[in-house]
Amino acid sequence: MARPLHYPAGAGQRLLSVQEIRKEVAVSTPIIELRGLTKRYGDFLAVDGLDLTIRKGEVFGLLGPNGAGKSTTILMMLGLTEPSSGSVEVCGIDATVNPIEVKRRVGYLPDDIGFYESYNGMDNLLYTARLNRIPEDEAVARAQRLLSRVGLAGEAAKKTGKYSRGMRQRLGLADVLIKNPEVIILDEPTLGIDPQGVREFLELIVRLSREEGITVLLSSHHLHQVQQVCDRVGIFVGGKLLADGDIPTLSAQLFANEAFKITIRVKFSEGKQDTEKQRLMQVVQSVEGVTSVQFDQDDIHISCYKDATPHVARAVIENGFDLIHLNHKEHGLDEIYHRYFEGGKADGKTK
Repeated sequence: MARPLHYPAGAGQRLLSVQEIRKEVAVSTPIIELRGLTKRYGDFLAVDGLDLTIRKGEVFGLLGPNGAGKSTTILMMLGLTEPSSGSVEVCGIDATVNPIEVKRRVGYLPDDIGFYESYNGMDNLLYTARLNRIPEDEAVARAQRLLSRVGLAGEAAKKTGKYSRGMRQRLGLADVLIKNPEVIILDEPTLGIDPQGVREFLELIVRLSREEGITVLLSSHHLHQVQQVCDRVGIFVGGKLLADGDIPTLSAQLFANEAFKITIRVKFSEGKQDTEKQRLMQVVQSVEGVTSVQFDQDDIHISCYKDATPHVARAVIENGFDLIHLNHKEHGLDEIYHRYFEGGKADGKTK
């Protein structure tokens, strides 16, 4: 176990271990930086002045409808197409000036990866290893480990022409990992995969990021999938990045002027409901931040100008009430996305 660093900590704080501090430093280190990135095709503006920083070791979701400019942005990150203006750095390397070096450090999985269908899974991985000049013994060891990691160890000898769509995508993930990349970019990787396969694929992505420190850029139009696995998201519409951040931060910014909603339910003493309801209302109304309290049969609906959930719960319990249910409304990624997409905040970029 790592020895804690010895430095003063405030009340209620704990000392961080060396490993935790290293992780904090790594996470704060930019690994992809886009500055004013713009791409025009004639008169068509595909990507419009994109500014974005993705940090080392995080899973970042680039979220937007088809045609938003996500794939064009990825192509510029990989040095496969040049920007009209602006800059893109990946792993500290200018992708426009030195695209080959970027490709050595980045693995890219498109929505439909191609394999030699007459080759089996192992042979396809070894072919990729040879292209990356990995020594044969090391390539075999890596391929075996990766096939096991993605759940294809038992299918390694099967020709890829007989693989299902989900198996092909898992093999594709092994394929991009065989060169030990610092970053993997996944462009709509779950298209055409059954729900169970999607769950397994997303869980695998999270494990790779957490256990091996790989930075993941996941481009998708599936809101639920992005919300499941991503540390932060960027909302991309019409070639513009309208917002980026984690979901709680985006929610707080976007819905700052809307009341927090809390619903509670308590078990009243038999024959004392009326008096206890009156006392409960007084207790809840006394909590800082509460603006209104309404009873609806068994439920009590509470509106607040800030999130007072823990304070409401504490006040109810400390005043002797039997709290049996508590729920507070959280704005999910679908609400955040649709608010931006419908133009609620599209005039200005939120950070």
